Amino acid sequence: MEQPTSADPGHAPAPAPSIPDAGPAAGPAGPAARLGARLGPVAMVVAGGMSVQFGSAVAVTIMPSVGAAGVVALRLAVAAVILLAVCRPRVRGYARADWWTIAAFGLAMAGMNGLFYQALDRIPLGVAVTLEVLGPLALSVFASRRAMSAVWAALALGGVALLSGGGFDRLDLVGAAYALAAGGCWAAYILFSARTGRRFPQADGLALAMAVAALLSLPLGIAEAGGRLLEPRTVALAVAVALMSSVLPYTLELLALRRLPAATFAVLMSLEPAIAAVAGFLVLSQALSVTDALAIALVIAASMGAVRSQGRQGRQARRERSTPVA
Repeated sequence: MEQPTSADPGHAPAPAPSIPDAGPAAGPAGPAARLGARLGPVAMVVAGGMSVQFGSAVAVTIMPSVGAAGVVALRLAVAAVILLAVCRPRVRGYARADWWTIAAFGLAMAGMNGLFYQALDRIPLGVAVTLEVLGPLALSVFASRRAMSAVWAALALGGVALLSGGGFDRLDLVGAAYALAAGGCWAAYILFSARTGRRFPQADGLALAMAVAALLSLPLGIAEAGGRLLEPRTVALAVAVALMSSVLPYTLELLALRRLPAATFAVLMSLEPAIAAVAGFLVLSQALSVTDALAIALVIAASMGAVRSQGRQGRQARRERSTPVA
C-alpha cells in the first residue's frame, strides 16, 4: 500500500497544537472553533487517501503496456526525481548506521510497491488494499499486547474469510499472496519510516529512500518493459501516478499532522480499503459484491479498533508515568 501510515511519508507524527479556550463570553463558539480547526486537517487526510487510491487505479490502466514492474519503476523513479529536486537533501555528515536505515527503508518501500502492484495485476483494488492493510494491523495488534487485541485480530480474520468466499476458491491465490506480502513490507516501512524520521531532518530521509527504492525497481521494470517505458503516453501517466500516489498525499498528510493527533490520523488512514473500493469501481469498473463490502467493513472496523485501543493504552501509560509515587 502504499500507504502510511500513508502512501510514502517518512516523518514522525507531530503533536496537535492546543486550541485556547474562548472563555464563558464566547458561548458555543468555543466548540465550533475547535470543530472548524479539526475539519481542515481531516479533509487533508481524506484527500490524501483519495489521491493515493485513485493514483493506484490510474496505474492499473498502464499495466497492459508496461506490466506491473514497469509501472512501479516509473512511479518510483519519477517520485524520486521530484522529491530530490524539492528537498535537495545533503548527503554528508551521516554515520554508516544512518545509511543502513535509508537502505532498509528504501528496500521496504520497493518491496511494498512492487508486491502491491503485482497484486493489482491479479485482484481488484479494494480487495488488494484490504489484504495489504492486514500488515500494519498485525503490527498494531502485536505492539498492543492486550486482550482486546485478540478481538480486533479475529474481526480482521473474519473479513479475510469473507473475501475468500469461505475457501479461497474464488480469490486469485497468487494475487492474495502478493497483497499479504505487500502488507508485511508496509509494516516494515512504518518501522523504518519512524527511524528515518528521527535520523534525518525534514523529508530528506524520504527523498533518499525513494531514490534507493527507484534504483532497486528500475532493473526489473526495464527487464519487463524495455523501451516501452519511454513512450510519451506512458511517461505522462506515470508522472500523474507519482504525483497522486506519492508527492501530493505526502504533502497533505505532512500538513495535516501538524494540527491532527497521530491517533486520529491513523483512524482516518484505516478508511483506505473503502476509498480503494470506490476508486476501483469508478475508474476500473471493479464492482464488489455485498459480501466483499462486508468483508472490507470488518477489516476497517478492526483497524480502527486496534488504533483506538493502542491510543488509550498510550494515554494510560503516560498518566501512570506522570503520577507521583507516594
